[in-house]
Amino acid sequence: MEALRQDDPRRFGRFTALARFDEQASAVRYVARDTASGETALVTAARPELAAVPVFSRRFRAEARTAERLAGGWVSPPLETGKAAGTPGDGPEPLWTAAGYVAALPLDEAVGIAGPLPERVVRVLGAGIAETLSRVHATGAALQGLAPGTVLLAADGPRLTAFGPLGAAASAEAGPEDRLSVRLGYLTPEQIAGEEVSAASDLFVLGLLLAYAATGATPFTEGPAEGASRRIAEDEPELDGVPQELREVIASCLAKDPAERPSAGTVAAELALEGAAGLARGGWLPEPLAAAVADQEARVRALEVPAAGGAETPGAYGAPGTDGTPGTAGAPGTDRTPGTDGAPGAAGTFDAEEAPGAETAGPGGIEEDRGTTRFLNTGPRPPRNDTPTTQLALPQGAAAPPPPALAPTAQQTPAAPGTPAAHSAPAAPGGAPQPGHPYAAPAAPYAAPGSVPPAGPPHGGPTPYPAAALPAGAGGAGGGGPMVSLPLPPAPAPAPDPGASRRTLLTIAAAAVGGLVVGGGAMAALGSGETAAATDDKPAPKPRRTLPGQAPEPRWTYTHPASEAPPLTAAVWQDELLVLTGESQAAAVDLRTGKRRWQRADAAKGQAALAAGTDLVFVASPTEFLWLAPKDGKVVHRVRYTEAFDDLAVGPLAGSSGPVIWFTASHTVTAKAPKPKKGKKKGKDKQVPEAFFLAYDIVRRKELWRTPVPAGRAPGTPSYRVAAERSADILVRQRSASLTPAEVRAAKRKGSVRSFDQKTGKLLWTKQYGAATPEAATAGDEDGTLYAAVGTDLEAFEADTAKPLWRVEGTEGSVYGTPLIAGPLVHTTESSQSVGAVERESGRLVWRRSTEVPAPGNAPAITLSSSEKTLIAADAVQVTAFAADSGERLWKFQDIGAAEPKGATVSAPYRVLTVGKTAIVQRERSFYAFPVA
Repeated sequence: MEALRQDDPRRFGRFTALARFDEQASAVRYVARDTASGETALVTAARPELAAVPVFSRRFRAEARTAERLAGGWVSPPLETGKAAGTPGDGPEPLWTAAGYVAALPLDEAVGIAGPLPERVVRVLGAGIAETLSRVHATGAALQGLAPGTVLLAADGPRLTAFGPLGAAASAEAGPEDRLSVRLGYLTPEQIAGEEVSAASDLFVLGLLLAYAATGATPFTEGPAEGASRRIAEDEPELDGVPQELREVIASCLAKDPAERPSAGTVAAELALEGAAGLARGGWLPEPLAAAVADQEARVRALEVPAAGGAETPGAYGAPGTDGTPGTAGAPGTDRTPGTDGAPGAAGTFDAEEAPGAETAGPGGIEEDRGTTRFLNTGPRPPRNDTPTTQLALPQGAAAPPPPALAPTAQQTPAAPGTPAAHSAPAAPGGAPQPGHPYAAPAAPYAAPGSVPPAGPPHGGPTPYPAAALPAGAGGAGGGGPMVSLPLPPAPAPAPDPGASRRTLLTIAAAAVGGLVVGGGAMAALGSGETAAATDDKPAPKPRRTLPGQAPEPRWTYTHPASEAPPLTAAVWQDELLVLTGESQAAAVDLRTGKRRWQRADAAKGQAALAAGTDLVFVASPTEFLWLAPKDGKVVHRVRYTEAFDDLAVGPLAGSSGPVIWFTASHTVTAKAPKPKKGKKKGKDKQVPEAFFLAYDIVRRKELWRTPVPAGRAPGTPSYRVAAERSADILVRQRSASLTPAEVRAAKRKGSVRSFDQKTGKLLWTKQYGAATPEAATAGDEDGTLYAAVGTDLEAFEADTAKPLWRVEGTEGSVYGTPLIAGPLVHTTESSQSVGAVERESGRLVWRRSTEVPAPGNAPAITLSSSEKTLIAADAVQVTAFAADSGERLWKFQDIGAAEPKGATVSAPYRVLTVGKTAIVQRERSFYAFPVA
């Protein structure tokens, strides 16, 4: 952080700039404050020379909208966005966006202060980033915003501040003919091979960041610079310095084949099963970093707003009387580029146009980029010579001349590794950067503009890692080498404008991961049309591409209010409503729009809703049955248990079929003491539970039958689950938690199934099946077959005789969960995190697939779509969709739910309901409606 420079804007809408936070390739970030409310913000303002390029403007705003969609968790919520200039004659658009300020250090600065970070810090860092990535990837987009300068370390956890390639750029240049050349600070093996960027590319860069955080160096820097691309594409990463406990997960992220890399949710779970917020609770930063963050926060609080006259400086964005939008408040609502409003990561939603082999610049062509890559560390401190993931100080003779458009000024501060060369300080004679320390100490808070900081001792840390030399190309040092194509999705295609004479081209080039700049050669063009050019007009809409393996875009999302407790149950009513019950009330969400329709306190703590005919919603509350109007939730009928069931305490519903529900109930009765023998005293009467199994018609509101059954564990109501419904009877299992110890001993620790007559409720028989335990998952079909988990296997039995029919071997050390019967198949689920299908008749295994969630754990809950074409598995980590007939893995979905950095960690498992061609995915308060086959 440093003092404002003379040409820096002083106003951004309602915010007054206080200091520079840092400088990026495409933007400068400022600490600013709203003088009216005292609110402090971090303002990201695009460089004016870049903002003048229309394609940059569109993408900058698209990345700002991505930040809006990701707000929450480890993304600070945006506060305002600068509005566009009123007319073309107003000059460059004042592009800026403001987010809530959180005291934090960029990752590269943190490593510079403390050296390699401890294992726990790396875990929190990686889990937090992965949690955010999982939200992006769930929409079918790739983020492409990871770099050491875009990840911040705050007191409560990490923060992500870049949401596309512009934010993570290592350098950006505006050239003639409205060309824009952006160089990213990393490569992945698939980018080197010219393949499409995907969600897996984010995981590769995440692996690089974590390796850098753990060691202070990147895993591909060993060797000559000219071989950097080959090492990334072919060599195994050097991870000897990574702690053993982290090595496997980082190595998996750095797999050469994108298909072999784990999902973001898997990485998050492996690094911090309790979530990044949970692991960070109580403090996670080492003392030097915690002190630096606290010092930054104190210095920001002490900043004073400049005098009122400063509000009208020529550089003010949105200040009254300036060239910006007069009096703009910078409120959200900027013109949205059609086609970019879809998933987060708008930069990842358009087809790429490549122009390989272009080596010369011409009108509308692709410019050869010979620039070097060094990051400008804007704080007044001694220069560093470090090798973080996306930046590396250049050795002697390697510095290339800066582009004329971004020539350095006399007021520039010393360069640090990873800053675009166009903004770096003048090199020492011979082209070498000024000598410095690998991990420089923080310097004085605010230096006067243009001042040179005094040299200071290092703050501490390991010895510097050697800088790899750049190849000397034909065009001079630092250029002329092969440019690796980056097939990054382009900005949306603009509508044609016959009057437009100027064309806009955004070219992306990638610097090697080890901080090596690979110059010249082919680039990927961001734009549209045959010549990858764009006009100043707004782009035309273009469908968003869904990446392979990523969940489709939700039809809608719904978040349960934070003021209410999370829902206890969720159920679909008549393909029209999603009915939620909670501690304080029941609520209904419209299945077409995802909007809440009504809430009703009477149905608080109710069990899952059911359809009572076609015009009423039935809910069993703790004290009464309720029938609610679907339009407004009004109570139409109520039946109190004390009146209808002779003061019985009604237990959980065992199952339902059409208008009939089955449930257990109990009450306490007095058991008279037996008549004593002659000469003996009479014993005391006892209070004992008496239990029943009941059938009830919720349309006619009438009890059908009541059958006495053995009482369960105290308070006495047994808990039943209907395992199968047949034409003449129902097969019922008692949940093991409600069995009394005496019942468990009498059954010799084997589970049993009871058959009750459908019409009368009479108990027909009780049977045991093989060695199935009381806890064993069990399900049956209408044909009289019962399927039960026995040991590690799944066995089929003839229900009426308990005769074994077939057996399917399970995974060693695993147990089967409750199977799902559909047509000729039995769909299976195992605690080894595998799901599959077997033939009902023969038990032949049709397919078995892993959900790729780390085992062990509970078996995933499985659900079929209404068409029975899609099998959906849900667990505590993710939701995975498979083709029901073949087992083809279709997509995965992960989200961090409603977690906030300082709030409770979301640990609730995912749940899935299906209706029509929609799957409703729930995780605690968050609901997503996905289209399914």
